[in-house]
Amino acid sequence: MDFDWIDAPFDLSALPPKDIEETFEDPFSIKLLPDEGEEGGVSRYYNLGKTLNARGIFSVFWTDGKRYRVVVAREMTEVESDFYERKKMEEL
Repeated sequence: MDFDWIDAPFDLSALPPKDIEETFEDPFSIKLLPDEGEEGGVSRYYNLGKTLNARGIFSVFWTDGKRYRVVVAREMTEVESDFYERKKMEEL
């Protein structure tokens, strides 16, 4: 996966790019369908995943099929973490 981190629209010091990228490679990550994009706009996707150190991260991103551009990323909320764990258990 190729990520575009140039001029990221959020603070990368709280969540380093390496951690965010790890969540996309999480075998149990959950990628949700895009929201309704504005006409001619870019559809945004959602990713819930965990790093190798089990840090849960929620990301909003867009992709052109080759590159990923993360628009915002933050730690998962408790509700998101519970949802992730339920979906993970369904896969096992």
